[in-house]
Amino acid sequence: MGKFLGILILALCALICEAAIFRPISDSHRSAALELLTPKDGSFTSLKEIYEALRTFKVLGIGHQLDIKAKSCKSVVDTAGSPSSTLKDLFQALEVNGILKCELSKGTFAGIASRLKDSVNTASSLLDYYYSIGSLVLIKGQTSEVDVHLGGADSVFRAIKALSQSDGRWRYSSNNPESSTFAAGIALESLAGVISLASSEIDHSLISLVKNDISKLLDGVEKYDDGAYYFDEKLVDAHGHQSPLSASSAVVRGITAFATASDEDLNLPGDKILGLARFFLSVGIPGNAEDLFYQLDALASLENNRVSIPLILSLPTAVLSLTKKDQLKVNVNTVLGSAAPSLSVKLKQIFSSGSKDASIIDQDLKFDPENAVYFLDALPENIDVGSYIFSLEIVLDSPEDKKIYATGGRTKVPIYVTGFIKVDHTDVAVLDSDLGNVETQKRFDLAGESTHSLSANHLQKLRLSFQLTSPLGNAFKPHQTFLKLRHESKVEHIFVVENSGIFFEIILDFLGLVEKFFYLSGRYDIQLTVGDAVMENSFFLQLGSIELDLPEPPEKAARPPPQPIDSTSRFGPKAEISHIFRAPEKRPPKELSLIFLALVLLPFIGFLVGLLRLQVNLKNFPKASVPATFAILFHLGIAAVLTLYLLFWLKLNLFTTLKALGFLGIFLMFVGHRTLSYLASSSAKLKSA
Repeated sequence: MGKFLGILILALCALICEAAIFRPISDSHRSAALELLTPKDGSFTSLKEIYEALRTFKVLGIGHQLDIKAKSCKSVVDTAGSPSSTLKDLFQALEVNGILKCELSKGTFAGIASRLKDSVNTASSLLDYYYSIGSLVLIKGQTSEVDVHLGGADSVFRAIKALSQSDGRWRYSSNNPESSTFAAGIALESLAGVISLASSEIDHSLISLVKNDISKLLDGVEKYDDGAYYFDEKLVDAHGHQSPLSASSAVVRGITAFATASDEDLNLPGDKILGLARFFLSVGIPGNAEDLFYQLDALASLENNRVSIPLILSLPTAVLSLTKKDQLKVNVNTVLGSAAPSLSVKLKQIFSSGSKDASIIDQDLKFDPENAVYFLDALPENIDVGSYIFSLEIVLDSPEDKKIYATGGRTKVPIYVTGFIKVDHTDVAVLDSDLGNVETQKRFDLAGESTHSLSANHLQKLRLSFQLTSPLGNAFKPHQTFLKLRHESKVEHIFVVENSGIFFEIILDFLGLVEKFFYLSGRYDIQLTVGDAVMENSFFLQLGSIELDLPEPPEKAARPPPQPIDSTSRFGPKAEISHIFRAPEKRPPKELSLIFLALVLLPFIGFLVGLLRLQVNLKNFPKASVPATFAILFHLGIAAVLTLYLLFWLKLNLFTTLKALGFLGIFLMFVGHRTLSYLASSSAKLKSA
């Protein structure tokens, strides 16, 4: 049984991987282009960026959003008129001029054409041919007054063809043995340019050889499981690494250009052309401007080519509701969203996710011309909720259109059918462990909001059972069915509810779960979760609670794990902090304080009176302003030292006191020296007098 299930799962995965929905270019690409390609400072840094932006906007039909013609045309004129411009610079300037139509004179075109023809004759690498021939083709499309035809086109064609490899890829030069897929794309584009510039018809045998190279190149294309084809670039050299997007874009541009120029039927397989279109569309919206250009440039080449124009089948939505009776709707457009020719869409087969067999439908979808959509009135009667693969086929009405458009045969798309699932017979019961008799049973109405309370001990069991029914009355098995018991201490235990026939049932034997429950007695909330992608009424319900009486834990029993702390709880309100301040100490009366202050000042007054009674001699105190200032500062410094001694006795430590005393000592030495010097000079003058 397990082996069969594994094979079934692998087959289902393969079937789903082959089904994918590809959508044409939409307004989302236009919004992305405006965001990625609009310069922030109003100007681009190179002609390459200018062309990529203009080309992308032109493909999307929003070319008038950029106001860069004045600056860009100045750069084009300067590049075209400069003799030091490289072939690459001239090529990019002519690309920009092809869109902006700058004012280049006939003489400028003639001078560039003459230089390019010389470059073609002396070219030694594929890139020299590509830029030279590509520039001549651009001049041919921009003016008819300059002769750009190549006289020896056959020899140029052979020189480029000589760089091809047996696998359809090309080398960049004869000195480089490594082949490149990206080089194959620009080589085919160069050969297409040689054909359009040739003054006489190219040897048909050479064109046949290139057709064979294209077939070999397509034989080496890579494929995804969803039917998308792409070219991978393995060469990494001085030209840089090319992504699958850029390599595939170059090949598509080269093949379509060669098919247009040669007017040959290349007999390319339509499924690979459609697969390449699917690859570019599967990219979605690229994240940078260059990839967006590669994507849209390639899709524009596929939109307008002689090989095969791919038609894209897409669905507005892949989710259909049985409850709302949704219709299957299908759109068919080109890769850029243009209208498709007259056709019909058939629903051929439906593959169910639960079976390898397919239902044969072969039903035509109706067409709504007003909305340009194909629709199915109603889904087949046997379609129930679930995931399906719908096999659709595009049938063109006109035989001529079959030669122009590529439909790729049948297209498989994933469809999800949703519906309302009926929940019945929801019972919760407490059973005796030994006999299995029902001691307590509660039936729940999941549509209501009522809850029930149960109680049990470790010798009993808890049984939960319910039934799920699809809209067609079939048993439904969702992806997620969980029963959760949550203890009042927030310890949770989750159990998977298994399917047993038409019922979902789970029995919890508390005797075997006491260790898992950490011997925690008390109240447990019972929660049921049922969910599925196709279930419109997935639910998470609180069924009630059960009061468990479990035995006391042994000494070495495991303890409940610490519960994670809610990281947002630290931003919530904090608990209020209540402070109890100490009562102020009792103070003496105000009168007593004033008497004490008078007693403190009394000795000082007595000191001053004593000085007067002792007739202290203050006659030598300096009377001039500057000496008097130094004398006052000297006495204040002595008072400051005495105050410092008092502070040391009250609160200061020794280090702080010594530090302050050092500064005061320097201050006293300075002002004391000035004061004593003045007194000494005054005394000397008195004695000499």
